[in-house]
Amino acid sequence: MKIVVFTGAGVSAESGLGTFRDSDGLWEKYRVEDVCTHEAWLRNPELCVSFYNARRRDTLAAKPNAAHLAIAKLQKAVAGTRVITQNVDDLHERAGSTDVVHLHGELMKLRSSIDETDTVPCLGDQHYGDRHPDGSLLRPYIVFFGEGVPYFPLACEIAAEADVLVVVGTSLNVYPAASLLQYAPGNAKIYVIDPGHPEMGYYRDRITFIQEKASVGVPQLVEQLIQQAGGK
Repeated sequence: MKIVVFTGAGVSAESGLGTFRDSDGLWEKYRVEDVCTHEAWLRNPELCVSFYNARRRDTLAAKPNAAHLAIAKLQKAVAGTRVITQNVDDLHERAGSTDVVHLHGELMKLRSSIDETDTVPCLGDQHYGDRHPDGSLLRPYIVFFGEGVPYFPLACEIAAEADVLVVVGTSLNVYPAASLLQYAPGNAKIYVIDPGHPEMGYYRDRITFIQEKASVGVPQLVEQLIQQAGGK
């Protein structure tokens, strides 16, 4: 059984990390145009560096929650389980997950200004002006609005092989990531874990909803999936 887990900001919110789209989210405090576009990087790179340094500090102070830990347990118990995330934090990895596909970049890395996938580690504050080994200016390894999502084709390939797709903590409002469901096979079982009851449109009849927050619903579903797969 091939299981794919697709996560969004709601998973990390329970670890205390601010989301961008909630009523009190980060976009209420910062304009997208000022910190998360290529134009912003060109216009005021120091502000961008400061913004993501603050996000990195928040991430380093946070800890994986029960949802992150349960997903890592599922990966270990059911061979071939893959994790795709919209999140830029490293809480999946710190919980024990491996080979996580980060669609929107990673806070704990910086990237070349020439090659969007050529990265170096960054476990503290970035200093504007530092350069990549290729000589280009280092910038946050974040997919800014309006930029391509380099690992989306890989995510689609992974979703296309899923027997089970678990969607948790994402509003499915950010594209192209939100279109990942359409790549799941027609016979794939889809679970959506959300404390509300989001409108899923075309997919609604194929979905099993678990109306719980991530830290409650994910561990419950993981135990069920491990039993179904014959794991321990």
